[in-house]
Amino acid sequence: MKKLILIAALLASPLFAQVKDKVEVPYVPFPVKMGKGFEAVQANCLMCHSFGYIINQGRQSRKFWRGKVDKMIVHFKAPIDEKSAKIVTDYLFEHYGNGKKQ
Repeated sequence: MKKLILIAALLASPLFAQVKDKVEVPYVPFPVKMGKGFEAVQANCLMCHSFGYIINQGRQSRKFWRGKVDKMIVHFKAPIDEKSAKIVTDYLFEHYGNGKKQ
């Protein structure tokens, strides 16, 4: 029991650390490409995560982007209907795709 209390105290100790200097969080701009379908991306994707998530995927195939959209729908329960899923996939492939279907 004493070991558990000691471990808990050691794990909690960083919570009490204080920084006297001013801490600045760097601003990282993400180059968002506007175009047909951006409204669907904004309504369905950006409500949960930043645009950086999309850009960090790199240029990918249409199949990859559709897989990401399907993953958000199936595994993360994103409320995206089929029409919006197609619009989002088309936008992502057009602006962040590599030109390959597969």
